[in-house]
Amino acid sequence: MNVLLIGSGGREHALANQIAKSPLLGQLFAAPGNPGIGAVAQCVALDPADAQAVIDFCRVMDVGFVVIGPEVPLVAGLVDALAEAGIKAFGPSRAAAQLEGSKGFTKDLCTAYAIPTAAAAQFGDADTAKDYIRTQGAPIVVKADGLAAGKGVVVAQTVAEAEAAVDQMLGGLFGAAGQSLVIEEFLEGEEVSFFALCDGRTARAFASAQDHKRVGEGDTGPNTGGMGAFSPAPVMDAALSERVMAEIVRPALHGMAAMGMPFKGVLFAGLILTRDGPKLIEFNVRFGDPETQAILPRLEGDLLALMLACAEGRLAKQDFAFSAQHALTIVLAAEGYPGTPKRGTEIRGLDKAAALPGVIVTHAGTKRDGARLLADGGRVLNVTGLGATLAEAQARAYAAVDAIDWPGGFCRRDIGWRALKGK
Repeated sequence: MNVLLIGSGGREHALANQIAKSPLLGQLFAAPGNPGIGAVAQCVALDPADAQAVIDFCRVMDVGFVVIGPEVPLVAGLVDALAEAGIKAFGPSRAAAQLEGSKGFTKDLCTAYAIPTAAAAQFGDADTAKDYIRTQGAPIVVKADGLAAGKGVVVAQTVAEAEAAVDQMLGGLFGAAGQSLVIEEFLEGEEVSFFALCDGRTARAFASAQDHKRVGEGDTGPNTGGMGAFSPAPVMDAALSERVMAEIVRPALHGMAAMGMPFKGVLFAGLILTRDGPKLIEFNVRFGDPETQAILPRLEGDLLALMLACAEGRLAKQDFAFSAQHALTIVLAAEGYPGTPKRGTEIRGLDKAAALPGVIVTHAGTKRDGARLLADGGRVLNVTGLGATLAEAQARAYAAVDAIDWPGGFCRRDIGWRALKGK
């Protein structure tokens, strides 16, 4: 079977590496891909926003299955367009993708199906939102309703900070995504990324991870798309995993089916472990980035077969497992990130880093200029270390980072610090 992978980031490079191992695979294409993905797939200049161009390419190249990495094409309805053309895809329909595309939609689902989450209210005008904030007090969380590239959440420590976030979001900081806001209570606890595979009727727990969203060490500074992650999450055991499935994932899957929008693909539940148990922070409808780079190297099973089973409603019969290894991923970002990153700086030493034992290097924002590899984005590279313990995985990852020659980049030097401090 020929497969088309949509996306160009580190998550897609990790997906491509796993899909390439499948005996079911004929040829793997990636649109648009990146130089790292190009080592295992043929990169093609397709715009994922042009559904007809994607369909035409699939027909010409006999592509039987499309794997969609990022959330934007899912929320825009690429899976629906492919289905109408008779092409199978991994990912939810446009209606089901509202779980990520609208935080207000998800809050309504949680209310209807008793899914534990933070108390919240929705607003479309600044004055009413600010009145609510003053009544509730701080700390409080302000969220843009729509997609904001992982940056549309402000955890405000003061009322003034929350009010400023309201003005920025409703003032156009995130465009249409910020025309409506969700303001919710601040919950205390440890955050976990929990992933479940779904085929519309069946949900299977897949893996857990924890990430570091803030740019600075000690989890300080502005939010980013993610500066590192590790898997499995030490705080998740089998009993807690089953509780999340029973209280959050299965009710959501049941609710979506009952509303006529069955969810297929991977359901990414951002959780917070409170004194009262796990609560939902948000749903995402795709694999996380950089969590995927830490999760997939541990997978013992055929990822392509699992994805096909999700699309075809056969997930209950699939076998898969994860190794006992720990994985830790470090994001290398360009100077200026998460603001305006400096592009065009040269990167050397990737082969040396990737040759170290237990190390995988994935590309996120890179491009080729002849023989030179250049930075071409904010988050540019991911370095993953594997080890028998989290400490060993961390040591291997940072040894590989130190082998890379890139003066124009930076990383956090404390990925995994909370988990290792706890041990």
